[in-house]
Parts: sequence; structure tokens; C-alpha cells
Amino acid sequence: MLVLGLETSCDETGVALYDTGRGLVAQALHSQVDLHAVYGGVVPEIASRDHVRRLLPMVRQVLAEAGVARPDAIAYTAGPGLVGALLVAAGLANGLSLAWDCPVVAVHHMEGHLLAPLLEENAPAFPFLALLVSGGHSLLVDVRALGDYRILGSTLDDAVGEAFDKTAKLLGLGYPGGPALAALAESGDDAAFAFPRPMLHRPGFDFSFSGLKTAVMIEVRKLSADGRLAAVRADIAASFQRAAIDALIGRTLAAARHIGATRVVVAGGVGANECLRESLKAQFHGSVYYPRSTFCTDNGAMIALAGALRLDDATPAETIRATARWSLDSLAPPTAKAAND
Repeated sequence: MLVLGLETSCDETGVALYDTGRGLVAQALHSQVDLHAVYGGVVPEIASRDHVRRLLPMVRQVLAEAGVARPDAIAYTAGPGLVGALLVAAGLANGLSLAWDCPVVAVHHMEGHLLAPLLEENAPAFPFLALLVSGGHSLLVDVRALGDYRILGSTLDDAVGEAFDKTAKLLGLGYPGGPALAALAESGDDAAFAFPRPMLHRPGFDFSFSGLKTAVMIEVRKLSADGRLAAVRADIAASFQRAAIDALIGRTLAAARHIGATRVVVAGGVGANECLRESLKAQFHGSVYYPRSTFCTDNGAMIALAGALRLDDATPAETIRATARWSLDSLAPPTAKAAND
């Protein structure tokens, strides 16, 4: 079965073709970073319009690269995300479904991220603990099987990717801020500033990054007033990054002990952070899995894969689905859904 995956939840346009027998066949990805950089963040209307302009030509490109006329099914990101952006892939998927007489699968964006490591040769087996970290999410999920998810912890305020971006802005770095901050941190001393590790010693597995962000803001203002900020920007970046990663790893290790996990998956945009990857591998006494950096950010390949694994959920074209908020633990295994239907 050939599954076409469409991703337009935010500011990346992703298209991919996944073969249930051969794996990933072809993919295309376009980032809107340059469009939004002037505004310092994603502008939803601009994002939606660019998806409209690019999505169908990218579908043609991927199908031509694969040498096929049409897929057997279409998977699209139905949420969570920006509703206007989601509607672009949802509308095209259902329109193509009618034209090609093939079914559609509405995919949960975070399930796509969670499953992205399965695109690699060294893929994790179920069950595992998933740390999903991005600009919009910070989640610890007990993954028992496909669709059998229990959220152990989430952020109480800022997602970790958002904290990276806001700290980068405090330091005068460009957009997107997370990668720029990580690059600056490479030349800094991560012990130069004693920033807090929020929630690290509290019960449970939730995250909080607003206090860390505020501590950095206070330090930056003080150093700016003294005229010393420029000389220590790299140290601030490194110290912030170390504090944020210590908080992520501390909660992840605690959750792994709690459920007896021997496998940990890290996915989402922040999952590409090399400091996070190296630190977790060094501290977790088990197997750690990541998707390649290309598949940490939003992409069509993870949506095509999720759709391929949920072909039992496929339906004929019907009411377009676009959901801004959608809890991951509301999903069910495909067979369970089919039985309920």
C-alpha cells in the first residue's frame, strides 16, 4: 500500500510517499522560516497562504519522483496546530480522495512525531517512554502500543522549545531562536550561571520553564545595564541550555524508573538538540532512539508513516477535520476503533 502524507500544521509544508512494504519512497519539505523571520515568529495567515501555494506542486513532485500516478491512501495532519494551516492539507487530502477514489486517514500531529523514529533502520519496539519536545509541546508519554498512550507529564506553562526561542530573543539572536541559541551555546561555559532547574525535585513528571526563562531575563537585564552582556552571551546561552536539558532529563529518568522503561524515544524539534541527545545517552541505562534531524521538525514522512500504520482507520472522503487542540491520550489503537465502529 502506498500512502501519501500531507503536513501543514504550522510553518513547514511536508509531503511524502510511504510504501508499507518498502518504507519511505519519496519526500519533499519546504520551510517558511524566511517568510516569518521578519516578524520574529509564525504569522498564521501567512503560513496558511504559503501552504496553499506550495502543497499541490509538492504532491506532484513527490509522485513524479516515485514514478507513480496516485497513492492507495492519503494521510493528513488533522491537529493539533493552526486551524487555517491544517485546513489546507485537510481540504486537499479530501479533494484528492474524491478524485482518486482512495481513502483518507486523519493523523494526530504528535503521534506522527512519536512514531518518527520508526522511519529509521534501528527502530524502537513497543513499549517505550517517549519524550516529545517542541515549540508547542513538552510531553512524557508511556507508549504501550500503537494508539495506547498514557501521558505521564506535560508542561505547566511554556513548552521547552518556546523557552529556547524566548531566551534566544532576550539574547538578540535571530529567528528561529532555538537552533541559534544551541549554536551560540557551543562556545559558552554551561556552569557560568546558576540558573534554576524547575520542578526537578518535585513529585510527578510535569515540566515548567517559565521560572527558568524569568531567571535568564533578570540576568540579561542586569548585565545589559552594566554593559557586560555582549561578553557573556555565549555563557548565558550555554547555562540556560544546560538547565533546560537537566530538567528534561531529570523528569525523563524519573518517569522511566516509574514505569520500568528500558527504551526511550526523543522526538520533536528540540529532539534535534545535540546536547540533549548526548546527555540522555550518557545518563539513561537503556536504549535511546531518535529520528534523524530532518524528521525531528514537522515533515510529511512521519504523517505518511502514521497513516500507513492506521490504515484500519481510513475512511472515504468525508467532513474535513482540522482540530487546534487534540489530546494525544484520546487516541485508541486502530483495531479497537475498527471494532467500535
